Amino acid sequence: MAEWVTLMIMACALGMDAFSVSLGMGMAGLRIMQIFRIGLVIGAFHIVMPLLGMVTGKWLSQYVGMIAHYVGGGLLLFIGVQMVISAWRQEEESLLQPVGWGLMLFAISVSLDSFSAGLSLGILGAKTLMTVGMIGLISMLLAWVGLIVGARFQHVIGSYSELLGGCILIGFGGKLLFM
Repeated sequence: MAEWVTLMIMACALGMDAFSVSLGMGMAGLRIMQIFRIGLVIGAFHIVMPLLGMVTGKWLSQYVGMIAHYVGGGLLLFIGVQMVISAWRQEEESLLQPVGWGLMLFAISVSLDSFSAGLSLGILGAKTLMTVGMIGLISMLLAWVGLIVGARFQHVIGSYSELLGGCILIGFGGKLLFM
């Protein structure tokens, strides 16, 4: 029971990153099917990344933490800058949509920390299926909540929502890169 509670807390902590970044992405004016797909992909990446981390093992753990932060921060900065540019251009179609490669970049950026967590959990001998399943499920649910709240908030602030969403992503990317 104690292991389950510990994993639940860790899954919530990893999922909160997905929630906060999804909040910014949700302000891009997404449709419900896009929100559904984005949540599924984020959940899938939050299964695959800690699984890869658990399998990779102890000898990489000293290097991966910093690399994950820099790559994730860079991806979030890229997506955020693209959203800000798109908002200033006043175009309907942005350069990087949350579909295809854009969605993959987004999902990777919010799940890289799960790889590092997977390394630690693998070293500690956590139950693999329970661990990755819980992280994936909670991350997916929190991403959906963030996307839906962001989409609802987008209607409140109108045309500035994509600009605000981009600034949120830039803030999180900068935090990962510089803190």
